[in-house]
Amino acid sequence: MLKKLLLGTVAVIAIAGHAYAQDRAEFRVGILGGENEADRLRNFECLVDHLKEDMGFEKVSLFPAADYDGVIQGLLGGTLDYAELGASGYAKTYLENPDAVEPILTTVQTDGSTGYYSIMVARKDSGMTKIEDMKGKKLGFADPDSTSGFLVPNVTLPDAIGAPVDEFFSETGFGGGHENLVLEVVKGTFDAGTTWGSGVGDFADGYTSGNLNKMVEKGILDMDDLVELWKSPLIPNGPIVVRTTLDQETKDAFKAMMMAMPANDPACFAAIQGGDYEGLTEVNVDFYQPIIAARKSLIGG
Repeated sequence: MLKKLLLGTVAVIAIAGHAYAQDRAEFRVGILGGENEADRLRNFECLVDHLKEDMGFEKVSLFPAADYDGVIQGLLGGTLDYAELGASGYAKTYLENPDAVEPILTTVQTDGSTGYYSIMVARKDSGMTKIEDMKGKKLGFADPDSTSGFLVPNVTLPDAIGAPVDEFFSETGFGGGHENLVLEVVKGTFDAGTTWGSGVGDFADGYTSGNLNKMVEKGILDMDDLVELWKSPLIPNGPIVVRTTLDQETKDAFKAMMMAMPANDPACFAAIQGGDYEGLTEVNVDFYQPIIAARKSLIGG
C-alpha cells in the first residue's frame, strides 16, 4: 500500500511539473489596440526581456490586436496568458466567461488613487468651452469595448447634458481606438471625442498618464490645439489579468515580478503603462462589479 501511495505521489508531482514546464515554455501577451502597432511592440519589448530573464520563459510572444475585442477573444479562447484591459473590456470578458481570466493587479496614480477619467476634448479653435456647447454636434467614441471611450460616457453623460446621448448629439461614431480618435478630432472629423487620462497633473501635458499623455510624449499631439469640455466621474483603473488555468506558481511569480517593476525598472513600467504611476496594487473581481453591472445594463454583456 505504501509503495502504491508513493508511486501515486510521484506521478502527481510529475504531472504538476510537466504542466509547470509547459507554462514556462511560452508566455503569450495580448496588447490592446489604440495606438499604432510599432509603438505598442516597442513599448513591450522590455517586458519580454523581464519575462525571459526574471521568470525563465523560453519564448515570449506579443500579440498586438487591431482593437480591444481582439485581445478579449484571445483571452476567452485561452490563446493569451496575460493582458492589461480596461474595466469595460474585463467586464465583457467576465460576462462571457467568468472563469476565463483573473484580475490580479491594477495601477495606482501618482496621487494614490486607483482610478482615471473619461475626458472629452475638442479643438480649441472650435470656440467650445463646455459640454453644453456640443448640443447638435458630432461626438466620437474610441472603441465599443473601451470603458472611458464608450461605456462610461454613455452611462454618465445623460446626467451631465440632461438628455439621452442619441438625442443631444447630432451623430456619434467610432474613431478606431483612442489615438486615432483624438487625431480625427484634430482633423475635424468629429466635433469632440472621448478618450482617457489620469486627470492628475496639467492638462497642458496631457496629464500624468493616459492616451493624451502618450500622444504628447510621442510628439504627435500639441495640447494647445485642444480644450477639455467634460470629465467623467472617477473610473476604476483597468486590471492586469492572467489566464485562470495558469499554474499558481507562475501566477504568483508573475504578480511578484510586476509589483517589483516600478522600483526595479521604472522606465519599462512607464512604457508598458503609458505614463507615470506610483505602482500597482492587488485587486479581484469585486473591484469591477460596478462596471460589470453598468456594461450588462447598457450593452447586455
